[in-house]
Amino acid sequence: MNHKNLAFTIDSNSTISFISWVFWMLHYIGLYGRSALITQSSDILKTFNGFRKRVNVVLFTYSKQPHVAYHHATFFLSQGSAFMTPQWELVSLPRWEMTAYWILSFSSHLYSFYQLHRFSEEHEVSLDREVQLERGFLIWGFKKDPTDFEWSFWNEWAWQSLLWSLIGHAVLSIFADNFLPQFRLAVITVYGFLSAGWLLGVRGLTVLMLHLSISLVVAQLRSPVLSWFCSLLLLSTLNVPALQDLQRGWYTSEDHYYLLLFSTAVCSLRCISFSLELCWHPLQAGRPNHCSHLEEKRLETLIFQFYKLTAYCFYHPLFYNGPIVTYRDFSEQIERPVYKVSVVYVLSGILRVCVWWCLAEFMIHFMYMHAIQSSETYLEMLPPWALGGLALALVQFFYIKYLVLFGAVSLLVRLDGLEPPKLPRCVSIMYSFTGMWRHFDVGLYKWLIRYIYVPLGGSRHGVFRKLISTALAFGFVCFWHGCHDYLQYWAVLNWVGVLVENSLALLFSSRPLHPIIVRFLSPRMQRRGLALISALSTAFLILSNLFFLGGIHVGRIFWKRVFVKGWSSVAIPMVAFLYCFAQVGIEWDMR
Repeated sequence: MNHKNLAFTIDSNSTISFISWVFWMLHYIGLYGRSALITQSSDILKTFNGFRKRVNVVLFTYSKQPHVAYHHATFFLSQGSAFMTPQWELVSLPRWEMTAYWILSFSSHLYSFYQLHRFSEEHEVSLDREVQLERGFLIWGFKKDPTDFEWSFWNEWAWQSLLWSLIGHAVLSIFADNFLPQFRLAVITVYGFLSAGWLLGVRGLTVLMLHLSISLVVAQLRSPVLSWFCSLLLLSTLNVPALQDLQRGWYTSEDHYYLLLFSTAVCSLRCISFSLELCWHPLQAGRPNHCSHLEEKRLETLIFQFYKLTAYCFYHPLFYNGPIVTYRDFSEQIERPVYKVSVVYVLSGILRVCVWWCLAEFMIHFMYMHAIQSSETYLEMLPPWALGGLALALVQFFYIKYLVLFGAVSLLVRLDGLEPPKLPRCVSIMYSFTGMWRHFDVGLYKWLIRYIYVPLGGSRHGVFRKLISTALAFGFVCFWHGCHDYLQYWAVLNWVGVLVENSLALLFSSRPLHPIIVRFLSPRMQRRGLALISALSTAFLILSNLFFLGGIHVGRIFWKRVFVKGWSSVAIPMVAFLYCFAQVGIEWDMR
């Protein structure tokens, strides 16, 4: 099985270069949460010598309250499209026109999927020989493409143990809420800790506790600089060959090792969140309410903080794969009284997850897109419509997969009285890089804003700081996922895409150009122009996602076949259909 696309494995060759690249930012993050006048060091100016003349902000002040800065940050990854500035007033199009866009969007999906299905049928024997298709069970007479590692991995673990442990968590949480409300957090923490030990073993649990303990000890110094540096070092250990071999030897199957790997990587985000909150707000982060003298109660406070960190990291529904919830949100919501959820709500939530799961299984029975994308030969053979169907199928399957993974645990989170991040938005109505980042993994998006983008200045300290803040946010995501070469392509494309979108937004809303647009274009024509530009942006958004989902060879072949050799026969019709998708997405945002 090809494990190239495994998340959270870090390229050791990139680790040192990444840490050296981001170390300068820790100086700024370390001062976040305190009012201070900081003079930029000469080292930073030397590092960015080419931008020296453009750096005109020497003194700046950080907010004392991160949540205030959060709400005032105009993140590059803004709502909807970056082109939608406040000066644009979008209007509805005629009903017949929107109906045409809906029909063309829906029919193009179906036809391209059908062409991909035909190609899958024609080459089923050779694909079976190369990737060993599994016997299908959802659709009679169809085989199943098992080559999406993440889907196969979590499906197998769900049926083996995770599904039953999640049900156990729900039952125990309801019991504790009714009979032991004062100890509910302690009860579900112990359950999460024991469940992790049951699946990961004592040694795996020890690894996680070492990460928690080291992070907590370093956080006692109240230095976000050291906390960040410690977290990056801990994260980089996930790809130390000696440690990998040692941890693999603990288990009888490779899947157990990967479960530990995923759990540790997700846990690292929680440790960063807790550590930074502790540095910024030491009183809120963990000190017991009854402690009046910190010096006399230092040990008690440390134990209490360790308990809070353990409860946060080992909260069972979110433990293995997220979605990401910041410590600030978790600590505020977990202490609230649990509101009652109706049986109808629970059953409807379960039904939705089951429908999404069946849809994902239907896709890998009906189209062998993951097997096809793993071979350059088949990618070169695909007819144009099937090639487009492959691109749509890959991103749609990724979306549906995370509806299942996040949807199931989000239901349990709501039962515990917490507000989970919103589920991913359908990728077919995403029409910008900015919208994709904001609406797909909402938990990770909020995490990046709070702990990287805002502390580095965000949009409040000039264009240069905005560029650097955004670049480092993308850089960290790349590093966290593994920092492989194809992830670097993906991160750079996303950063450039966000940069171009926001540059165009500033250009179109500028004083010389905006009055001209308003004068010569009606509101409806302005919207059509927005959709056309968004279609071009979406084309490159899909390309960047193909690098992420399939690797460099998939992105390179799509670039060559669509934008180089097929610029007239493939690219233009593709942009026309993406224009329809964008109009549907804009209409959706206007509701």
